[in-house]
Amino acid sequence: MGDPSEKIPPEVAKELRTLAHDLSNSLETIVQATYLISQAGPPANQRRWVELIDQAAQEAVRINQKLQQLLRSQS
Repeated sequence: MGDPSEKIPPEVAKELRTLAHDLSNSLETIVQATYLISQAGPPANQRRWVELIDQAAQEAVRINQKLQQLLRSQS
């Protein structure tokens, strides 16, 4: 897939879109849960862990969005 003109086979693209959608749902749950935990006022020693989880989840959301954009461009 080094050449941008190469197309992903339609059946593979369809499966990847489904997986990306499902991943989006799971990541949204993680992002919402970390937000709610942070709002509950965890002790200082736990706040850092919540921040790390949130940062990693946000990065995964960005990566998944890039994947979805790539797949849309293949349509």
